[in-house]
Amino acid sequence: MELAEYLDFVKVGNRIVGGSEAHQLMHRAAREAMELTKQINASCDQGEIRELFAQLTGKPVDETFAIFPPFSTDFGKNITVGPGVFINAGCRFQDQGGITIEAGSLIGHNVVLATLNHEMDPQHRSDMHPAPIHIGKRVWIGANATVCPGVTIGDGAVVAAGAVVTRDVPANIVVGGVPARLLRTISEGQPET
Repeated sequence: MELAEYLDFVKVGNRIVGGSEAHQLMHRAAREAMELTKQINASCDQGEIRELFAQLTGKPVDETFAIFPPFSTDFGKNITVGPGVFINAGCRFQDQGGITIEAGSLIGHNVVLATLNHEMDPQHRSDMHPAPIHIGKRVWIGANATVCPGVTIGDGAVVAAGAVVTRDVPANIVVGGVPARLLRTISEGQPET
């Protein structure tokens, strides 16, 4: 299986069977991702980090994108970041199912974005179910938050530190807790009180 075929396969939510061609491709990509993230994590130069991140994702990265190492991902080829995105130190992305982070979003320290669930049936536990994460424009995800597979976070939303987001978050809403729940609505243009 080639990468493009894999990306089309997971885009529609197909189950990844343990040991299958898709599963083997994930393992090959993981080795490449480990090598590239090792280089990212050894650099302090944002220009070099952007170049390495573009190699990792296989997509161009805007010059306004920034990331503070360390960073890890176990796939790398299914991440898309918009201009002005900032990823803080210690983040872990499990991107096999797809991660999109739109323009101007801020990802706090130690955030986990996970796009795979394992099969509940113990006889098939190595099978996985991919589901993409989509983070809208100008979103702020606080430190140590976890975003689960299949979640969409609307433009301007805030995820409080330590939250576990298990379902979609509408635009301009603050969520927090485990599991994350509505805390308040954000009024655009109003200063934080």
